[in-house]
Amino acid sequence: MSWIREGELNFIEKITANILKAGPIPKHVAFIMDGNRRFARKKHVERQEGHMQGFNKLAEALRWCLHLNIREVTVYAFSIENFKRSQDEVDGLMELAKQKFVKLLEEQENLEKHGVCIRVLGDLTLLPLDLQQHIAKAVVATKAHNKCFLNVCFAYTSRYEITNAVREMAWGVEQGLIKSSDVSEAMLSECLYSSNSPNPDLLIRTSGEVRLSDFLLWQTSHSCIVFQSVLWPEYSFWNLCDAVLQYQFNYRSIQKARELHREEQARLQLEADRACIAEVLQHHGNGKPADAQRRQEVLLNYTACREERSQDFLKALKHKRNTFLSDLSSQAAMA
Repeated sequence: MSWIREGELNFIEKITANILKAGPIPKHVAFIMDGNRRFARKKHVERQEGHMQGFNKLAEALRWCLHLNIREVTVYAFSIENFKRSQDEVDGLMELAKQKFVKLLEEQENLEKHGVCIRVLGDLTLLPLDLQQHIAKAVVATKAHNKCFLNVCFAYTSRYEITNAVREMAWGVEQGLIKSSDVSEAMLSECLYSSNSPNPDLLIRTSGEVRLSDFLLWQTSHSCIVFQSVLWPEYSFWNLCDAVLQYQFNYRSIQKARELHREEQARLQLEADRACIAEVLQHHGNGKPADAQRRQEVLLNYTACREERSQDFLKALKHKRNTFLSDLSSQAAMA
């Protein structure tokens, strides 16, 4: 089954899509694709078949998203917690993932046609080496595409992601790229696996569970969250429309909350900068209070220097991550 399923909506679906598109459409939707194993039990088939049907449904859901002008999708494909499942199930999921990434590499022409950029978010080092290499090849092969984006969270939990972001900032301080005073909420956001993406506008969890299961906890603090009872392999276009409609009903409150958060971030950063320059002025001013113009000059200079350090650090971090993927991809090519 292809990652991007071709095909048009039927007449009624097209009308519905056009009505929805008259209102605000989420630019980025995240899915917790829950219910594959329960679907398998319900249909009296093997668990692996349930996971296969779940992947097939993802391909279908991506087509619906394209028709609704949803250009970015993030999916929870494999949690680090899933390694606690039976070895047979974990091995089966790893093999299925390998097959699908091999299939993706065979579909580069189709992915290029749609401009699909594939990103994989998580700790790839926890995966079998051959799967790491196939993933890296897929990410490198599609990194220049920019019409739509599919983020696959694999070997991922949000707490692990946040912890890793803190480690990355500590690395930046150790390397002398940034100062400890440069560490902020905004910088932590830039160190997450998802730093290339805007935060999801809409998060959907299927199967009736009403918890986030350690998925995008940082990124969805101001997102519309919709819990739906349908099992993921049985998900339909109409379920997606229902979720988008709930997003539209809550659109204004979501935008207001985001704006207030941005303002609060800016206020806290300004306070932190002022505290730093007060210390600088006290240290270099021989105890004499600086006038307003001097304080403003120092603040502007400090802010510019902090921003330059931050950008240099983020470039170094991006280079480190890209090099890791490029090396894996090269290993796969030589294998």
